[in-house]
Amino acid sequence: MADYILAIDQGTTSTRSIVFDDEYRVHGVSQREFAQYFPQSGWVEHDPEDIWQTVLETVRFALADAKLSAPDIAAVGITNQRETTLLWDRETGKPVHRAIVWQDRRTADLCTRLKSQGAEPEVTERTGLLLDPYFSATKLAWMLDHIDGVRAAAEAGKLAFGTVDTFLLWRLTGGRVHATDATNAARTMLFNIATGEWDDDLLRLFDIPRPILPEVFDSAAEFGVSDAVHFGAPVAIRGVAGDQQAATVGQACFAAGMMKSTYGTGCFALLNTGADRVRSENRLLTTIAYRLDGRTTYALEGSIFVAGAAVQWLRDGLGLIERADQSGFLAEEADPKQDVYLVPAFTGLGAPWWDADARGAFFGLTRATGPKEFARAVLESVCFQTHDLLEAMRRDWTAAGDTVLRVDGGMVASDWTMQRLADILNAPVDRPVMLETTALGAAWLAGRQAGVWPGEEGFARSWRRDRRFSPSMMAADRDARIAGWRDAVHRTLSR
Repeated sequence: MADYILAIDQGTTSTRSIVFDDEYRVHGVSQREFAQYFPQSGWVEHDPEDIWQTVLETVRFALADAKLSAPDIAAVGITNQRETTLLWDRETGKPVHRAIVWQDRRTADLCTRLKSQGAEPEVTERTGLLLDPYFSATKLAWMLDHIDGVRAAAEAGKLAFGTVDTFLLWRLTGGRVHATDATNAARTMLFNIATGEWDDDLLRLFDIPRPILPEVFDSAAEFGVSDAVHFGAPVAIRGVAGDQQAATVGQACFAAGMMKSTYGTGCFALLNTGADRVRSENRLLTTIAYRLDGRTTYALEGSIFVAGAAVQWLRDGLGLIERADQSGFLAEEADPKQDVYLVPAFTGLGAPWWDADARGAFFGLTRATGPKEFARAVLESVCFQTHDLLEAMRRDWTAAGDTVLRVDGGMVASDWTMQRLADILNAPVDRPVMLETTALGAAWLAGRQAGVWPGEEGFARSWRRDRRFSPSMMAADRDARIAGWRDAVHRTLSR
């Protein structure tokens, strides 16, 4: 009996495919980066064909690395960069435009106009989201209004909309399945997270024709079967979740009050609030953590647009490091007497500030400031932003209490960064043995649906901690650093 699970982790800068065995161990892995396109300031795009080809390549290489073939795979789980928006022809499967990436800010003016019309409170009540270019609805509206012939084709039912998971499902199944899961639907700003359905009032607000929308499934469900041509034999697709929700599952944050934070291109902290749909008073997002067996589990989410992307900027933009992992070693050697801050608002500021027009800035530079201080400021900016999120969560939901933060993503390999995170938060930070938690979460959803992996309790027992980072910074030093950060942020805000 097939008992291996394949996870496709389609991210913002690369695609990774991982084969897990029945003890949750990585049995085969492959990763491919793909191009980023920046046609105008604030615009970010991907070529959907690049995404598709990297999925095919990495799955094939991961299977070869594991010395397995498609019949050995019990199920496929897909996790994906969220909010990134695609629109394609139902007959040919060809996209009508490059994918508009979640980081893209081209619809900031539309969001501002809708806010001025008083639309945001109703949008937030229905979706848990704020009116921001981050989400899919205004990106989709832009495609419909700015590409010749697209709106007419959409209204005639000739086009299909989806986030990346939907596009991959369509391609993998040869166009037989046009579907998404509840976690991805919840990020479109078109989905009512209370009723669990596409919302007609929101469709009217954004002028989106209903025929282009996918069907919405649970996160663990029968999503269809891939065509044999792709991997040599058909494989059932049985799990789908947006990347941050998949990481929440992969970290086994199944109980209300548990919290995880993922440090990849951006940083995303999710606090499980159980069946309680907490309405934020501090400009956090209320979102769906996962939906299983028709039951929705909610979360509070704080979104930071730039985390690991700032380290990439140190490497690729400034040339101060050759490898991302050098940043922590540089930061450790920085002059402690220099109070240098980076507000990394390269594409605006996310939670809890939500300022699409803010732009990045360094503060506190002197003639003595050098690469070491720049590196420390970059890494500390992620810690400070996480502190802002955690404080907002505690104000919104007192049950959050003194939670332990479970972390994952590429940045958590740096001991210096994780220790500084614990110091700034004044809270323990747990790094797991298994760092591929996003892929693992997608795999668990698929494995659970296939019946080869256990349910929540059994899976939670498998979680193992690699190291706990406990706070050690003096309170006065922490308070001073946080005060300096907040002053820097207020100097950066556009309003």
